[in-house]
Amino acid sequence: MQHFVAVAASVVMPTHTGSEATQLILRWFHIIAGITWIGLLYFFNLINVPFMKQVDASMKSKIFQYLTLPALNWFRWSALATVFFGFWYWAQFYVGPDANLKGTSPLSTIGFFLLLWIVVWAILFLVIKKMTPSGYVLGTITAIVCIAAACLFVNYTPVGGDDNHVLSIGVGGGFGIVMLFNVWGIIWPNNKKVIRGTLAGTPPADAAILARQAFLASRTNFFLSVPLLFFMATSGHYVIFGK
Repeated sequence: MQHFVAVAASVVMPTHTGSEATQLILRWFHIIAGITWIGLLYFFNLINVPFMKQVDASMKSKIFQYLTLPALNWFRWSALATVFFGFWYWAQFYVGPDANLKGTSPLSTIGFFLLLWIVVWAILFLVIKKMTPSGYVLGTITAIVCIAAACLFVNYTPVGGDDNHVLSIGVGGGFGIVMLFNVWGIIWPNNKKVIRGTLAGTPPADAAILARQAFLASRTNFFLSVPLLFFMATSGHYVIFGK
């Protein structure tokens, strides 16, 4: 018994601050929501799109009602939860009680991040909604504006410009912002109009255009998810920016 007590006393249990526990919880929820979001994104692009091309018109209303709408609900809310928890976690490095970065205005980096990636999305939104281009044209434009935005963030972020964690998430999370706005600004509104109109027996006259725009936004998200996951992984496991 005395030996057991001596061994137990020699074991040093790790201690954690409240902010560390908060960061763990935020990352946990962020990862769970992200798995749901990206999983559904891959389902729509790899399974659902080719499947719907083979479905008889008489079956589409049932599929819309009992599969597509529920899946889209999980899809859009998990997208919002992913970005919400991820952004909250990332902000801890600037404004949390144990903030790793100190500067005259650490919030300037957060503001720069939001402005930069919202502008990127606004450009893509106008291209998709006004031009409805081919996939190759949209892919080229997406690559150009996203690479330009990533370079601007890495080279001109006001606070944390030498910190890999800040920069890597600032790029990968930026792709996430674009993807979130695509979900709520194009994919969900367009699909909602088409699906609800079809279920009501009055599909919109521009249903084909709406479906094409939603497809382009979804396919953009599909391809952006690859570098997004890469930069999220490098933020904590492989230094590529700063230190």
